[in-house]
Amino acid sequence: MRIGLVGVGLLSAGLEGWATGREVLTGLRPFCVDSNPDPDAALLPSNERRRSTTGVRWAVHVAHEAIVQSRLDPRDVATVFASSGGEMGVLDQLCRALTTTERIISPTLFHQSVHNTAAGYWGIATSCQQSSTALSCYDDSCAAGLLEAATYAAVESRPVLFVSYDLPSPEPLNRARPIQSGFAAALVMTCPPAVGTSSAKVSLETAECGEATGMSNIDLERLRRDNPSGRLLPMLRALAGTGPSTIRMNLSDDQRLVIEVDT
Repeated sequence: MRIGLVGVGLLSAGLEGWATGREVLTGLRPFCVDSNPDPDAALLPSNERRRSTTGVRWAVHVAHEAIVQSRLDPRDVATVFASSGGEMGVLDQLCRALTTTERIISPTLFHQSVHNTAAGYWGIATSCQQSSTALSCYDDSCAAGLLEAATYAAVESRPVLFVSYDLPSPEPLNRARPIQSGFAAALVMTCPPAVGTSSAKVSLETAECGEATGMSNIDLERLRRDNPSGRLLPMLRALAGTGPSTIRMNLSDDQRLVIEVDT
């Protein structure tokens, strides 16, 4: 199936926004991790912004960047949100509350513990009532989400916003699921592709077709391996106009998601 790609959002240390990220991925700017990104949550209403989690703010930030680039009305765009762990910070707070004598759980924390928290906040912020999916597939969450979004766009012939995000967990959870750096990215897909826009052919192959595509830059490759959502980096590099145009992403060990990017 072939889809159009009309908007990109990106946020990670050293890759703050698609404009900066594109320069890094094309080699015009060095990849320098010198500060932690501060996601912009201005899109959220004040009450939701105050209650929102860090994961929600990262997801909404890249989703908004991609939608603005696409020039589509977010109320008309279906969504797919993918995250390996989701709200791990909330999980940590809930577990700590259960170890206290009172064992009192905050209602706000409880409703933020579900895996579709970010999707819900996006719907509130944009008044979007289109189809929404939130999924997790451990290290292959990004590939599974990308396949879900591309399939929906192709079958329904409707635009889809795909968002993948993962953040480090608090200790001691991070010892069991180590992630060192936060990463979030978003893509707006259309079908059929619009004339003059980037497009990609998405297909499934067996693992025999080749290993998952990596990054030539050592530090970017470390980020790709460290963060499940960072698996999208080779595709972003292809969209930036450099590197291999055929990308392979691991999916359930015995399969590869193959993306052939045409810019």
